[in-house]
Amino acid sequence: MTGMQSVTILGSTGSIGVNTLDVIARHPQRYSVFALTASTQVDLILAQCQAFSPQYAVMASPEHAQQLALKVRELGLSVEVLSGAQALCDVSAHADVHAVMAAIVGAAGLAPSLAAARAGKKLLLANKEALVVGGELFMQAVREGGATLLPIDSEHSAVFQSLPEDPSTWSRRVEKIVLTASGGPFRTRDPLTLHEVTPEQACAHPNWVMGRKISVDSATMMNKALEVIEASYLFALPGSQIEVVIHPQSVIHSMVQYRDRSVVAQLGTPDMRGPIAYGLSWPERIESGAAALDFSSMGALSFERPDEQRFPGLHLAWQALEGPRGTTAVLNAANEVAVEAFLGGRLRFDQIHTVNHATLQALSPSKPQSLGDLLAIDAHARELAQGQIAGLAR
Repeated sequence: MTGMQSVTILGSTGSIGVNTLDVIARHPQRYSVFALTASTQVDLILAQCQAFSPQYAVMASPEHAQQLALKVRELGLSVEVLSGAQALCDVSAHADVHAVMAAIVGAAGLAPSLAAARAGKKLLLANKEALVVGGELFMQAVREGGATLLPIDSEHSAVFQSLPEDPSTWSRRVEKIVLTASGGPFRTRDPLTLHEVTPEQACAHPNWVMGRKISVDSATMMNKALEVIEASYLFALPGSQIEVVIHPQSVIHSMVQYRDRSVVAQLGTPDMRGPIAYGLSWPERIESGAAALDFSSMGALSFERPDEQRFPGLHLAWQALEGPRGTTAVLNAANEVAVEAFLGGRLRFDQIHTVNHATLQALSPSKPQSLGDLLAIDAHARELAQGQIAGLAR
């Protein structure tokens, strides 16, 4: 697309949002910021408003919006401050917006992502939950709205970059997708000691700088389970054609194996600005700010199978994909609740899987037909997961 592109960033104060603004700042003649949104970080989004002059800034709650509006007025900025779920949808579907970076963590990002899809936007999807929770309903909105869906997760961006340009050929040419995983901070830890893991240890990722929730998901490899589900919907492949391999160096971001057994892989330094720049500029490529790979000093690249005892949650991905429509939303909700309980000191690290597995067993959803149905499944699963946590605490 030629000319200036106007971008809404959902979740601008998170790591993806901050990196997106870094890429945009490198190309002021190409991108402008239409709207920024955040949950609670008033001072950071204020600084972003000063730097990028968006038309709108959206906070999750009226209280935080009031705080931001006061500071915006004090600085004399011409930014309209809004709050709430509907405002997120409005700035995602607005007629003046070309692209939407969907980087709100959790199920809260589903509604604005759906709004952008239905409005036919270029949707840069960094929110796993839109697909894990939304599933076929979300993909249907993308098709009906005529949206362009571009994955931003480093693994899915790598797969997308390794696939043929014509999606109609994928099913007959592709044998399988191989998603790589770093293995997180506990790749070599004795599984019998995982019950001792603290939130600080779980959040200390060896390769990537990420938020606390996704860092815990990386440590349990639930992030990879969610990515398997996401890949199934994104690339219209059954779970049986998706494999996970641990690659500690995080240089190969994922691979595609073709019918002739050729493998095409995408490599790069572990820097989210790479996939963000690719999504923003697709089908072109622009400077991202990421460092270039130095092959002469890279050293060996190694691969290993995920250990089932250390990462029991990984297999839940295939179990959820084989369940009734909506089962993937159950898994996501249970995991969000379990991780929150772990970070809050109410659940042991090894019990995250216990809660996820038990909730998945307890709830078989009826076929969701709308966003309301999905949110009802989400709410029911959260309630069951909280019950599981309470039972474990007794």
